[in-house]
Amino acid sequence: MASKIKGKLVYINLLILLAASLFLGFSGSSKVMAVGAAYESLKNFSEVLSLVQKNYVTEVNTDTLIQGAINGMLRELDPHTSYMPREAYKEMQVETEGKFGGLGIEISIKDDLLTVVSPIEDTPAYNAGIKAGDKILKVDGQSTKDMSLIEAVKKLRGEPGSNVTITVIREDFQAPKDFTITRAIIQIKSVKTKKIDPDVAYIRIRSFTKTTNSELDEALASAAKQKGGIKGLILDLRNNPGGLLNQAVEVSERFLEKGKLVVYTKGRIKEQDMRFVSEGANARTDFPMVILVNAGSASASEIVAGALQDLQRALVVGTQTFGKGSVQTIIPLSDGAGLRLTTARYYTPSGTIIQEKGITPDIVIENILEPAKTEKEEKEDTKFKAIREKDLDQHLKGEAAKEKADKTEQEKSVTGESLEAIDSRDVQLQRAVGLLKGVAIFKDKLFSPKKAG
Repeated sequence: MASKIKGKLVYINLLILLAASLFLGFSGSSKVMAVGAAYESLKNFSEVLSLVQKNYVTEVNTDTLIQGAINGMLRELDPHTSYMPREAYKEMQVETEGKFGGLGIEISIKDDLLTVVSPIEDTPAYNAGIKAGDKILKVDGQSTKDMSLIEAVKKLRGEPGSNVTITVIREDFQAPKDFTITRAIIQIKSVKTKKIDPDVAYIRIRSFTKTTNSELDEALASAAKQKGGIKGLILDLRNNPGGLLNQAVEVSERFLEKGKLVVYTKGRIKEQDMRFVSEGANARTDFPMVILVNAGSASASEIVAGALQDLQRALVVGTQTFGKGSVQTIIPLSDGAGLRLTTARYYTPSGTIIQEKGITPDIVIENILEPAKTEKEEKEDTKFKAIREKDLDQHLKGEAAKEKADKTEQEKSVTGESLEAIDSRDVQLQRAVGLLKGVAIFKDKLFSPKKAG
């Protein structure tokens, strides 16, 4: 067994040295020193692995140790970079198809604990009362401290009809609370629409899957056929955890003229620098728009909101978004596993970075208005506040980028007509309806797209 381990390590070391020589070319002494330092570190790793294998109190599996080392290495990078064993890689591929088994929550890691970014509507977790910001302390009695995202996903998913108990702590809980949830096939219809006013159409995008763009086309066609057509549109991206980049681009270009820059990326290597420009096919630019966002709006949601805001195609209303503006490239590995590797950052058309900062709404308005808290209460509540990218351990830092002028309008009260068709507590939606009904006031902003890209 020991000889087998040494053989694997020698092979790994040779591969790394070969890669280093190819990419660095040994063109300078500093690069040679860097390769030497890497070799010394690998030598230390080899020694530790050999000692553990020979002397640990019980026999351990070599592959388990190496996978643990890989997971530990990637955990030092950022919360979104991870190693996916074969089973997890297959599950990820199924998830992007828009159908998978589980609870229906988007999770991340903060303070070494699983944290809910947002529950997906009409899923077991959502219906059980799980909320964005909830901290999952245990899964079926097992602590989530130091648990990787891949491990957590594996434990939360399972056979449809089976139960899983998660222990949750929340701001208004006196003590952790158990939620026993029945797993189900999570088949997400990502777009939902309704007419909430004769003059205002409403479309909600829950997540960005392979079918989102086609579903959006159907929703727009349906709304256009209804009495009054589409005189104004509310695009609701609240609690949308994101999804596929190409779908975010295609959704954005549905509302933009041809040739408009939607988003661009910058990475460490040139191949990661990309620009996505609208093609203008089936574009709808004949009505004003309001986009609703909150702390649960992440990734692809922020791309759409940032693009339409920058190009002055829509007003963005709600609260600061999550701030997940990094690109993850999925790299298949030779043994059927996969590597999710952060390779670039997203930028809005005007050059504003999304990572860590998020999208700042044109009109900032909380959905639940509460009395102002004392400084002591604010400090006590900090650990339970809505979780954003900047709160995650080892999160990727935002880079210096072109800052936009602060055009935030702080709303201290809510005005406008109360509509029977919408929840009276949804003040963000009420505000959006009021804005569209008074569109003449904002006509210059909404129909004078500036040039970007």
